[in-house]
Amino acid sequence: MATAALFHGTSLPFFRCNTRCTMSNLPENGGPLPQIPVQRVTLKHLGLKHKKGEPITMVSAYDYPSALHLDRAGIDICLVGDSAAFLVHGHETTLPISLDEMLVHCRAVARGTRRPLLVGDLPFGSYEASSVQAVESAIRILKEGGMDAIKLEGGSPFKVAAAKSIVEAGIAVMGHIGLTPQAISVLGDFRPQGRDVESAMKIVESALALQEAGCFALVLDCVPSPVAAATTSALQIPTIGFGAGPSCSGQILLYHDLLGMLQHPHHAMVVPKFCKQYGHVGAEINRALSDFREEVVNHSFPGPEHTPYRISSDALDGFLNELERRGLSKAASSAAAAAEKDEKVMRDEEENDGAPISLTSVTEGP
Repeated sequence: MATAALFHGTSLPFFRCNTRCTMSNLPENGGPLPQIPVQRVTLKHLGLKHKKGEPITMVSAYDYPSALHLDRAGIDICLVGDSAAFLVHGHETTLPISLDEMLVHCRAVARGTRRPLLVGDLPFGSYEASSVQAVESAIRILKEGGMDAIKLEGGSPFKVAAAKSIVEAGIAVMGHIGLTPQAISVLGDFRPQGRDVESAMKIVESALALQEAGCFALVLDCVPSPVAAATTSALQIPTIGFGAGPSCSGQILLYHDLLGMLQHPHHAMVVPKFCKQYGHVGAEINRALSDFREEVVNHSFPGPEHTPYRISSDALDGFLNELERRGLSKAASSAAAAAEKDEKVMRDEEENDGAPISLTSVTEGP
């Protein structure tokens, strides 16, 4: 069982080796240094952190670039979440994303990480029909997606049975209770859970049932801090808080949210109140795109420093002659004018001790 494996120094079987290494074809003379092998996070590592009371960090990622950033930051767990449905695909809920779409995200993230434990969400519709379907989908997440474990939502008896079947198939499972976005059809909207006695006790009971089923950790989503504290205390496995206060064993935020990446009104509707923005990447992206557009419109990009490729005089003469021979006189004139401009830039840079000259100054002439 996953819990026993977590706390007795062993880990469940995974489809990847314990050390993520990258192979590099180095040129004979110089080139980048070989990558140093990085020990990846396993269930054993998480169990040791939990035992020592060390907080566990978890962030979502959906593609190769975001995975690289998580890897370099030293995040413990990388979740390829079905939140990609609204953060990447533009849907208003997580329901539309398919297992095949999730696998594309999983593979991209797996290529970009060496250190964190990789957890892939089972999307809505991929495990509700039966425990057999749940196991088959979980196998695909590992074999085709390159993940180490899966996450599934809910604590109902059926979901607990599905988690148990997946664990028994040799696949690590992370549970997810509290607010479960895949249950939006029943919930009606995204609202916090555990705010009355019955609902709060249901969270504790579901957590214990999922632990008994073999889950190695649980996400507590949008629950009051006292409920999260009680749940964490009642369990022997780590809890990861998502809007559940500081008493959990670790914390998760979504990549786009914590970076302040998206500024669109659609995104504002789905950013949770508890999310802290550690950056304002979206504003910087908007600035960069606006600057690019402006420089293209006013002909200041590309300048000489971004026009690096040259053609030799002999090749240029042959090219111009061939254009003329084929009746492309206008094209030949354009090529000659561009070559003359390049020559002027090179002369001006030599006179300026190699400092780049702006294209605007070249266009304006002496």
